[in-house]
Amino acid sequence: MPPPLPPVHLNFRERFIAMRNVRPFLAEIWATSKSLTIAAVIIRLIRALLPIITLYIGKLIIDEAIALVAADVADDLKTGWQSGALNNLLMWLGIELALAVANDLLGRMASYVDQVLSEKFTNATSIRLMEHAATLDLEDFEDADLQDKLDRARRQTMGRMSLMTQLFGQAQDMITVVSFAAGLIAYAPWLIVLLAVALIPAFVGESHFNALNYSLNFQWTPERRQLEYLRQMGASVETAKEVKIFNLNKFFIERFRYLSDQFFEANKKLAASRAIWGTMLSALGTLGYYLAYGYISWRTVKGDFTIGDLTFLAGSFRRLRQLLESLLSGFSQVASQALYLDDLYSFFEIEAEIASKPDALPIPKPIKQGFVFENVGFRYEGSDRWALRHLSFELHAGEVIALVGENGAGKTTLVKLLARLYDPDEGRITLDGIDLREYDLDDLRANIGVIFQDFVRYHLTAAENIGVGQIEDMNNRERIEEAARRGMADEVVSTLERGYDQVIGRRFKDGVDLSGGQWQKIAIARAYMRDAQVMILDEPTAALDARSEFEVFERFKELSDDKTAILISHRFSSVRMADRILVLADGKVEASGTHAELMAQGGRYAELFELQAQGYR
Repeated sequence: MPPPLPPVHLNFRERFIAMRNVRPFLAEIWATSKSLTIAAVIIRLIRALLPIITLYIGKLIIDEAIALVAADVADDLKTGWQSGALNNLLMWLGIELALAVANDLLGRMASYVDQVLSEKFTNATSIRLMEHAATLDLEDFEDADLQDKLDRARRQTMGRMSLMTQLFGQAQDMITVVSFAAGLIAYAPWLIVLLAVALIPAFVGESHFNALNYSLNFQWTPERRQLEYLRQMGASVETAKEVKIFNLNKFFIERFRYLSDQFFEANKKLAASRAIWGTMLSALGTLGYYLAYGYISWRTVKGDFTIGDLTFLAGSFRRLRQLLESLLSGFSQVASQALYLDDLYSFFEIEAEIASKPDALPIPKPIKQGFVFENVGFRYEGSDRWALRHLSFELHAGEVIALVGENGAGKTTLVKLLARLYDPDEGRITLDGIDLREYDLDDLRANIGVIFQDFVRYHLTAAENIGVGQIEDMNNRERIEEAARRGMADEVVSTLERGYDQVIGRRFKDGVDLSGGQWQKIAIARAYMRDAQVMILDEPTAALDARSEFEVFERFKELSDDKTAILISHRFSSVRMADRILVLADGKVEASGTHAELMAQGGRYAELFELQAQGYR
């Protein structure tokens, strides 16, 4: 059930504290481009003073026009022109025209600078987000709470573009307010007090509803991720076949409609409350303005102010009211957006637990002894069940072993521990007698070539799909072609119209999709790109027929003479060429030996082998 309209969880003090995020945010903008930031500040400083100058010029124009009317200059315009009586009026009109043109030009320059700076900042933040995500543990990405946090952080990289413009605009308005306030204080200081009293309720109301809006979006993060998932599932080339065959479109649409309607209703209720209260509180500001307007008019009738003064003061008060409303509302919005920045910065504060030590050791080249699992135990976060427990075995240097066992036996988990995608909760893994955690993490993974059963299908060219296996050699076509030959992907590439330059996958224009087996050969070639000492194939041939899988494993055996290797497959007939076969059950090694030895022992391996063999008879 989706969450209801949230109560207010954040008081004014907490929302004010969120403003601490503005300082690092501005520091990041400055670091993005110092020249553009300086340009934005200078342009706004000039624009901030133009309104009061323009309004005062308007006062001078009105007073000059009234003086000319009193002097009857209009009755003899030619004489007035020749005598220079119109010079002051024309000068002030010319200055106001120049100010109007300058203001428009500066406004366009500000928009240009903001847009360029915002794009640079968004790109820089997105890169920082991806770089930080790359440092996190695999376990982090499998945590639903972190997925919510990542989703909110990803939204903030795009959604905070307006905050920069708003902050600069707030600074500009603040300077303009000071200039207008100085003018009003010179005539009637108590008008400023009246204005402040009238606007504070509207500011408090705006802050309240901004906090409610943040709470609503925060609580709805899981549901919004579901909405995005349903939107993708209901209109995606990857899911189109099953959606049509099983007639799933109605199911996805109904679930999407239910969730989206709930979110819509919650938003509508919040928007209605905001509109009603906002109107009532804003009316106080309007009342304050007309009280001030009446006072200025009365003083003008008494002769204390000129008509120009009346225009200047009424215009100043009106603009000051608008600016203060904008500032207070803007401050509330900035505080609200600062709350959203918490989502971004809290993501950056997450630190990986699996990392290299400062004095980490390089991986031995070559590996001399191999890996040893010593009473290893591991269970996934939030699970009471041990994925591996009391697991002990040796993987000798240059040895090819096969892991077999039923689903859930812990085969893939074992591989992830070997590559330090996870660390054991119990026991330890050693390489050449030294704990795996003592080695440099990047060096360890650089020496492991692994293709998982759920390998990624990159919507890139065939060459790039293979080249990602060793990103440093992405442009080394000779190495890519050799890897393709080893993984038998050259047969796939030869069928493509543009060969290695053909985009594969249907996501982009001119892309060509492949069969499951073809994709798997591309993925296997990816593993051969890496000149790794340890090779791991984790059921990468599931979509291949038995003959093709056997050929892949035979080829792998031939090319792995000097490598330590692990093969995982459900087809027992395909792993017979391994030097040793480990049978996993309930997270530990139940039996170990060659195919002949395990068949002679009977037990689980022999039983499962016979079950598979019957299917081919």
